Amino acid sequence: MVPTIERAEPFLPPQLRADWRRSRESPPTARRDEAPPLPPPYKPPSPCAVLWSGHVVRGGPSPEATSSPGAGWRGASLPGEKSFPTSLPPPVVPISGRCTMARYHIREYRPEDYETARDLFATGMSEYVPTLCVHMLKQPWLILLLACTFCLLLTSSKSLLLPILAVTLLLAVGRQLLGYIWSMYIDHCLQEDLLDIKAAYLGDKGSCFWVAEADECVVAIVGARPSEEHLGELMLKRMSVRKDYRGLGIAKALCRTVISFAREHGYQSVVLNTLMVQHEARAMYEGVGFRMYHHYVLPTIYGRLANCTVSKYRYDIPSVD
Repeated sequence: MVPTIERAEPFLPPQLRADWRRSRESPPTARRDEAPPLPPPYKPPSPCAVLWSGHVVRGGPSPEATSSPGAGWRGASLPGEKSFPTSLPPPVVPISGRCTMARYHIREYRPEDYETARDLFATGMSEYVPTLCVHMLKQPWLILLLACTFCLLLTSSKSLLLPILAVTLLLAVGRQLLGYIWSMYIDHCLQEDLLDIKAAYLGDKGSCFWVAEADECVVAIVGARPSEEHLGELMLKRMSVRKDYRGLGIAKALCRTVISFAREHGYQSVVLNTLMVQHEARAMYEGVGFRMYHHYVLPTIYGRLANCTVSKYRYDIPSVD
């Protein structure tokens, strides 16, 4: 047995001796029947913006989702907002400039749509200028002209800089010239049937003009008039969709509207014309059911130089026996 050695109490003033004795005593132990302190209560996440399929969804997981799998999704409990007790996320709000889930409806043209309809057509046709320039650069006579100019300047000047600058200048001038000619074509269209849309398309029962509305504004237009070449044909004209709303099926819906109009008024087919630079439009028409039956080069100087080809499409309406 090891003897315990007790430390002698040091000589301290009376006011410090009591403190020294308390420090020597063992600290009080916790009672065994006392429960440990409880953790803080669970708080569900506050409503937040969750990125879902390229959109912002307002809401957060419901408390039931933390206890049982497959629980529902509850919308944000913000003032003026509704809850969505469903297994699917609530309605989405687009976050990008391009609307991907826009709701639209098609209606007949009204007089207050005049400026918007003309601007839609002019803006849509102006977008084809770069495609037209690429089309021109593929023409053999233009390639030969640029090559001859480059070679002549290279042999005469013995320098590579001068022919490069000359060809670049020719391309820049040609780009401006094409843009000017194309703008003249757009102005020509605006001075024809689009000058008085009501008289050209709404004055006869066999013709009509429609617009597509989305987000409280007109985003697409299309017109239909009797064909001047053959009886029983309805001509689809002036189809144009705003760039931010393309790829949503609006153009196809307008085509089906024209086809339904032709069927109701006893037309045998719907026809339309497209230019060689309208590749996306031609693919869309073929997807609806139009088939190309004829194509030709414009019988003008500009048409022959640019190899401006017009393709004619037809949609045959089956007769109801």
